[in-house]
Amino acid sequence: MSNNREHRSTRRARVQAGLPIRITTRAMPAVMRGTAIRIIGIDPGLRRTGWGVVESDGVRLSYVASGLIKSTTDADLAYRLRELFEGIASVIASFKPHEAAVEETFVNDNARATLKLGQARGIALLAPAMSGLAVAEYPPNLVKKSVVGAGHAEKRQIKVVIGFLLPRARVESADEADALAIAICHANHRTSPQARAMRLAREVGT
Repeated sequence: MSNNREHRSTRRARVQAGLPIRITTRAMPAVMRGTAIRIIGIDPGLRRTGWGVVESDGVRLSYVASGLIKSTTDADLAYRLRELFEGIASVIASFKPHEAAVEETFVNDNARATLKLGQARGIALLAPAMSGLAVAEYPPNLVKKSVVGAGHAEKRQIKVVIGFLLPRARVESADEADALAIAICHANHRTSPQARAMRLAREVGT
């Protein structure tokens, strides 16, 4: 118990001092080259934000890396959001994805929890946008349907299918699996007419 308190105290001190935080990462050497697109999927959450990076050449998928970004639970909200932003920005700087995909927020009965999730999701959208990446958003049911084939699949099913689609991945948490599923969903839908129309609208807007 004392070790946990010391760990939290150390994390809080590092955040308040502006020092980098620790990010859990699993990575494999990328095997695709040429026209492959590197995509980061982000599963936002205030306590834990999952991320996963894949490459797609339009036919094949390749696992690059995945991990978790954890915020300090007893820190002030502003510092927790800063932890998430700096963690995502660090992952983007390390793995240099070309595009990002973020899961849309669903509304539940707990208004406070929904608000906090929305704030974390705002950070998940802002961080890649600040790095100049195109950012797509997908509802949870579409992510599940794209990967598992059913819009109401359970998390354990997603993890199993991720292991089949990305056999090089060593996914240890549901948040990582969800993030990789979001990246795969984007790889499947990024060239759809709707996606092209959204990208064109953004370009015209700028």
